[in-house]
Amino acid sequence: MSIPAVEESWDRVDAWLTRHAPLTRATLRPPAPQGGIEEAERTLGVPFHPDLVASLRCHDGVEPDEDAVQLSYYGPLCGVADIVRNTTFLQSLGMGEESLPITLGIGRRPSDGLFIACRPGPRHGQVGRRFDESMASFAHWPSLRHVLADLADALEGTLPFLGRLPLAVAGKLLWEEERTVPADAVSTLARAAALAEPESDPPALQRPVFTNLAGSAPPPPRQEGTQRLFFVRTGRPRPAPLPDQPDVAFAAGLTPAEMLRRLGAIPDTVRPRDRRQAQRAAESAWAAQRPLVRAGEAGRWAYATLEGGAAQFARPEVLRALSAGTRVVVLTRQGPEVLLTFAEDGVPCSEEETRRVMSPRKGNTAGGPGERRLGVDLWPGSTAAYTRFLSVLRQDFGIVYDPDEEGPAELASALLLPLLDDLPASGCGLPERVRHLDLAGLVERTPPQRLRAAIGAQLARLAAETHLDTYPEVAEALDRIHRGLPVDSDQDGPLGVRMRTLAAEVHATRELLRDGDTGPVSHEDLTAWIARDRAAHALREFLDLPLPAAAATILEQRFSLHWHDELAADLDSADA
Repeated sequence: MSIPAVEESWDRVDAWLTRHAPLTRATLRPPAPQGGIEEAERTLGVPFHPDLVASLRCHDGVEPDEDAVQLSYYGPLCGVADIVRNTTFLQSLGMGEESLPITLGIGRRPSDGLFIACRPGPRHGQVGRRFDESMASFAHWPSLRHVLADLADALEGTLPFLGRLPLAVAGKLLWEEERTVPADAVSTLARAAALAEPESDPPALQRPVFTNLAGSAPPPPRQEGTQRLFFVRTGRPRPAPLPDQPDVAFAAGLTPAEMLRRLGAIPDTVRPRDRRQAQRAAESAWAAQRPLVRAGEAGRWAYATLEGGAAQFARPEVLRALSAGTRVVVLTRQGPEVLLTFAEDGVPCSEEETRRVMSPRKGNTAGGPGERRLGVDLWPGSTAAYTRFLSVLRQDFGIVYDPDEEGPAELASALLLPLLDDLPASGCGLPERVRHLDLAGLVERTPPQRLRAAIGAQLARLAAETHLDTYPEVAEALDRIHRGLPVDSDQDGPLGVRMRTLAAEVHATRELLRDGDTGPVSHEDLTAWIARDRAAHALREFLDLPLPAAAATILEQRFSLHWHDELAADLDSADA
């Protein structure tokens, strides 16, 4: 199939922009003068390819405007002056000796854009791309004529171009990704629910003993003049395991059961466990990457120890929950960092009040809980600091706690469904634009009730796109929002538990993929859980944050290519 000339493709692009995106069409510059192109060739010492000359003779790039014509991710088209400036910059970095940039690049970075090979050779005239200053790739187009022909085809047929689809919205050309969310993602938590918790350590392996059958034993060696050879197996003595130093939280006046509840214990997993049982359970597929804690009492204080899973106790959300109506002291250790943190009546202490110790690493052995149990201590300074902080607990708070002493005790324990992260502060600032939408202007000119109804409708559309609305708790919340009724967003309520479960699904799936032991879990499953979790976060923002902040989050996440039109329809419906 013959490829149209550069001029023919530009005629098609111009015609489409004139009809559908006149504001974007207005950003195209007039043709570049032939003399200006020749001067640029002399300045750079690089002859421009005929396709590039033909394109510049149609349009000398674009005006520096946010509505300018862009080649999908790779930014606006370069004019002659842009080519000279960016090539000079790239040559100063040792790049661009054989090629010329034809776009301004991702984020206006010339090293991350499209270019055309202009030196004689096998790639002469080919269009390639660079990203993050990587090696050039020539995988897409054999010439600039192909690029412009594909651009014209994409505009006229709403076809993918570099992975995005062109849309005409309010007189402007926009590029959007076509995304979908799988409806039936594999649930790591559901798979874990079908497994049995490992009850105890597996039996130690015994050396097999083979006895000779009767009559089959070899005759004893003769004693006279006999030489015997003995093999003795020796090995280095193993170092003694290091002392247990778990993360531990103390709360004055609470019971162990209340500690577990405030931390988010899953009721069906509550039972007595000693430390080894808890650690074995936390490391199993049954736990599905969820934290496991044990809870006990030390005088007038209840305490909880983290036996496996992601760190929890120093999170501000957890400190607030634990310290509601009381005071809390938390001792945590994550690698080289040991912290002593405080909170009282729901208010965590400041960073300045937190006591912190960091120690240098010793040796090059890979670290982790397993290595500590084998006696490998990568941060002996932190081990000593943890021990010193135990003395501080005794002296300053009257807390007598010995991790090694309580380890063998069977204490109440449970898996946690971690508390949700805090929402961003409402004063963080509102983005003026979201995906080319003038959000600040929309908020300013739209009555609050009308805007709330329209954004609520957008939230419902997002929930449908991500299949979040398939959960009954979410469907009920969306229905109440539609009817203008209050919605309970407490973390312990049905909706809050659903949101926490989605966050746990994301964490469990991501960790499985990171470890490589995925089973049936795929990256598509992770994409689906992330989309639902983010949509649930948008629902929280709608319920608990100022409407403009929630609107920015919801609109940013919409999947539909036609969300602009749908927003306009929702605004009209809200006004009816």
